[in-house]
Amino acid sequence: MEVIHSLFYSPLYVADGKGFFEEEGIDFDFVAAQGSDKATAALLSGAADIVLVGPETSIYIQNGQSPEKIKIFSGLTATDGSFLVSREKVEDFDWQMLKGKTVLGWRKGSSPALYLEAILRDHGLDPETDVDIVTHIAIPARVGAFMAGQGDFGTYFEPDVTAIEQAGKGYPVLNVGNALGKIDYTVFAATDSYIAENPGIVQGFTNAIAKAQQWVRAADPESVATVLAPYFPGVSEEVIAATVTRHRDAGIWKTSPLVTPEAIEALQELLIASGILKPDETVAYESVVDASFAGAVPGE
Repeated sequence: MEVIHSLFYSPLYVADGKGFFEEEGIDFDFVAAQGSDKATAALLSGAADIVLVGPETSIYIQNGQSPEKIKIFSGLTATDGSFLVSREKVEDFDWQMLKGKTVLGWRKGSSPALYLEAILRDHGLDPETDVDIVTHIAIPARVGAFMAGQGDFGTYFEPDVTAIEQAGKGYPVLNVGNALGKIDYTVFAATDSYIAENPGIVQGFTNAIAKAQQWVRAADPESVATVLAPYFPGVSEEVIAATVTRHRDAGIWKTSPLVTPEAIEALQELLIASGILKPDETVAYESVVDASFAGAVPGE
């Protein structure tokens, strides 16, 4: 189960399209949860075996009441893949331009929300008072809401960025993650019990992701687009190739599945700064990450 269906997660689809999962004896269905919270709920209820979510979810569950905990076993993306989109063309963008503006954001506490708030604070803006961040619009309705005229800015992932731009309803300004820096952004996780009962599947899944990360890193954008095209009907290979270049140039995709202690520490510092996590609620790296699978990937 993936958070949303997006070109941001291209290495996942490449792993499937290139047959890397098949080589590991793994077959599965793709389901879009429309939010890390919904994906995590499905994981805990047994409706999903493996989820692609923001790493903050593992911390929330670790500190929560659920007797079942989850572990991150592989990373996919190295930073936020969303792009700030403006309703009007912007020359010489400055973050202070968002003061007093309405921004279509994401659910409070989600990875996109955390990154946007951190950038605003870094540029002297209070996310609570200086900017009106709209967080209540359901994910499937966000693009339509912006195209219908709601908001001055919004943060969107591909292919939604391109859809908005091609419709003449908005203009991409910059990549949010590149503006803030590297913190592992989306990861694969499973429950402790699933990992204990299915270590071969988890290892094979991690192996396939690692192969895809390396292939996407080395292949030309046109070749990547050819593999991705069946997963995004209605989006031309030319557009997909352009987004591959855009993502790769921004360093958005990880080149290794390993999620490091430094990444989890940086994430928790971000959560504390956002007021979501109290300093005494930080968790140990080993309680939310099982690095043994990434460490066992051939060639890693």
